[in-house]
Amino acid sequence: MKGTFSYDLMESVRNTNEWLGASARAYASYPIWGLAPNPIFKLMSAWGRVTERSFARMVIKPDWGIRTVVGTDDRDHLVEVETVLERPFGNLIHFNVIGRDPMPRRVLLVAPMSGHYATLLRSTVTSLLPDCDVYVTDWKNARDIPVSCGKFDIEDYTQYLVDFMRHLGPDLHVVAVCQPAPLALAATALLAERDPKAQPRTLTLIGGPIDPDAAATEVTDFGRRVTMGQLEHLAIQRVGFKYAGAGRLVYPGLLQLASFISMNIDRHAQAFSDKILAAAQGKDSENDAHNRFYDEYLSVMDMTAEFYLSTVERVFKNREIARNVFVVDGHQVDIGKITDVAIFVIEGEKDDISAPGQCIAALDLTPGVPDSRKFSHLEPGAGHYGIFAGKSWRNNIRPLVLDFFDAHSEAPRRRRGAKTEMRAG
Repeated sequence: MKGTFSYDLMESVRNTNEWLGASARAYASYPIWGLAPNPIFKLMSAWGRVTERSFARMVIKPDWGIRTVVGTDDRDHLVEVETVLERPFGNLIHFNVIGRDPMPRRVLLVAPMSGHYATLLRSTVTSLLPDCDVYVTDWKNARDIPVSCGKFDIEDYTQYLVDFMRHLGPDLHVVAVCQPAPLALAATALLAERDPKAQPRTLTLIGGPIDPDAAATEVTDFGRRVTMGQLEHLAIQRVGFKYAGAGRLVYPGLLQLASFISMNIDRHAQAFSDKILAAAQGKDSENDAHNRFYDEYLSVMDMTAEFYLSTVERVFKNREIARNVFVVDGHQVDIGKITDVAIFVIEGEKDDISAPGQCIAALDLTPGVPDSRKFSHLEPGAGHYGIFAGKSWRNNIRPLVLDFFDAHSEAPRRRRGAKTEMRAG
């Protein structure tokens, strides 16, 4: 499976389906069929439009699409996405709200590198922008990164987070969503040990696998069943010559998408069937709920092989974060070194990716943080996506997070040589 043939074969299948959709749409839309009205042509045209759009989205990086933000002066302010730090495998970007006074809350959103682009957090960014100065880790598609740029595994990822936090300074609130939660915790511990003055004020962990064994899910069960050798054989492929990263070993986005869809195949099949019927009846629109969701969901990116494999082996199988034995560049990270950072853990009651119990394990790993600076929230009825981007996030979780920021915006005052006072949380 590591040859370029399997990678190019998947791309060829995708390209062929896009072409079939475009051909069906063009053929069924030909004016002459108006002389012999038949619903089959409308259905064929609708199938073609939906199919062409769906398969085309798989190789397109979505745009953030955030144009303006209403300021406290009740005026619309233009939003400019600017790159603050540029690195081979990911950039630190800033949503600069032009003409707005500096915001007291500065937030670093750590986006997951799990098959989708950072734009998966678009609604999260949109909801925070009116009240915060927002920065995001914008990870790059591995297929576009030349082999000469070297490797990128979870140790490199953690070091990127350390560099980003250090660059932004201590007056910062870090929010890690899903997959990067354990690595954001490790990065904060590294700063606590090596550069305490650069630590963020707060660390919010949302639905992340701090301890995957705390609550079993389909994801953790898969990690137990499959050996690393089997996983490498089945999942890793070599980028074809079409892209700048030709020859790089990756876990392809198209393969990841297939696994995402297979987890809820009935739901996706029904959604596309309903969309095709709506399009045939002229009841769909360019920006309807289906297109808004699937334009993002179908846009996938490749992960470097070493990042994917090291995540499975070290975070899920060996539980290095959960056991506090994680090593970065030969140095063992001690999560217990975190003492001055307030921690907020958020979980969803119906999260089938990182089940309740996995993320809250972070609180037990940080005995040096006073109980008064540790918080957790279990959102009733919320799934994985809902705790950072859905109605539960907007109506219930976001206000709690903003209050948490405000309550811990200043560094804790400690007398030299004095121990941190423990109070009931």
